[in-house]
This record gives sequence, structure tokens and C-alpha cells, in this order.
Amino acid sequence: MELIKFRDIDLEDVVTLFYETIHSVNSKDYSQEQLDVWAPYDEKDIKKETWKDSLNENITYVAKINDKIVGFSDLTHSGHLDRLFVHKDYQGKGIASALVNMLESEARKLKILEIDTEASITAKPFFERLGYKTICLQTVELKGVKLTNYQMVKKIQL
Repeated sequence: MELIKFRDIDLEDVVTLFYETIHSVNSKDYSQEQLDVWAPYDEKDIKKETWKDSLNENITYVAKINDKIVGFSDLTHSGHLDRLFVHKDYQGKGIASALVNMLESEARKLKILEIDTEASITAKPFFERLGYKTICLQTVELKGVKLTNYQMVKKIQL
């Protein structure tokens, strides 16, 4: 596996990976209605447009195995871990940990003292294993549908 900085040519694969992961991996913790508002297929082109800028502005890495993108994650310059997704067929292989470790390393270089994230029900145990602490449970409403997630934070040792 190699971790490389996000490039515009990765955008299509990253957005596709997001949709596939939400609709497969997260289906154990969220209803179909929740998955459909979280990752609506009819908004995929809009997502590509909006994500292109934010993925380029943020510190963004993709994980590749044999030139195939199998995961990605990004961190804002203020210390918010925005997105972390691993391909449904590559779960449990250390990809998410490698991505988060890379982002934490980048945070140290920038002297970011704390990383926060909003973790799904599915991702919460993963973040806990990496030392993230739950601040609170929250309910987010998208198009009238409620989704539960967790505000989590980790202090970064410089």
C-alpha cells in the first residue's frame, strides 16, 4: 500500500469510493433512507464539483494498492478530520489507520494541537482505538431524515 497526496485525477475514484462505502459498510448501522440522504446517487456530479475544491484545500491523502484507490482521508488546516473512507473490500487491513496516522503526522508539522472529527456509528470504535475521545452524540438532519454521529477529539503530541 502507498499513501500519496490527492490529485485532481483521483476525484472520480474518491467520490465513487465514498458512495460505495456508505451504501455497503455503513448499512449495518444506518437505514436505507439514511444512506440515501447521506450519499444520494443523484447528487454525485454535484459532490464531485464541491469536493474538488475542499479536497485540494485540505491535507488529503489517498491510499493505493496496485494503482487502485482503496481509501482516502482529509484534514483541514484548523484540525478537522473531515472524511475517512476505505473501500468495502479492503476493510480491516490497516488502511484507515495508515491514513489517520499520516494526517496526524501532518498535523504535528503544522503544530495543530488537536484533531476533531464527526464519526459515524460505524467509525466510532475505530476512532476510539486510535485514542479519540467522544465529546458528544449528535443528531444531524438531512432532508428531514435524522442521522446519529459522534463529535470526537484527540490531543496531538508535538
